[in-house]
Amino acid sequence: MIVSHKTLKVLAAIVWYSGPAFLFMKGSDLVGEALAIQPESCALSLSWLLGISIGMVKTKFVFNKANRKNLARIDALESPRLWQFYRPRFFLFLGLMMMLGAALSGMAQGSYGFLVSVAVLDISIGTALLLSSWQFWVSRRAYGATIAQSN
Repeated sequence: MIVSHKTLKVLAAIVWYSGPAFLFMKGSDLVGEALAIQPESCALSLSWLLGISIGMVKTKFVFNKANRKNLARIDALESPRLWQFYRPRFFLFLGLMMMLGAALSGMAQGSYGFLVSVAVLDISIGTALLLSSWQFWVSRRAYGATIAQSN
């Protein structure tokens, strides 16, 4: 089934935005577990401060580029199909990252330092996904400008 480029971008955005929602909830749960082990610790502020800071760096150097590249790939499709909003290898990588994240969370149980570390990792990736999502809005404006110019 052939669909519009806009439809593929909307599907890509839905998948992209689901990442931060899931990772922020998971990171918060891990911080809660760390605080249960050491209630007087600075795990909450440390995890979020480090996670957001690292996520900002990841956004600039990795995630913005990856998102822009995928949106350009979508724009270049001549007959876009519903399943082409990401390449198959993206879904393979996503599945592997989800399994790794679950494994790390499981291994971290009962270890304050490990719980905080995995929480920082989750929060940093969630932050990078959220901040790089502006590419969808920039792409949307560029798409609208292209249509206006062609009329």
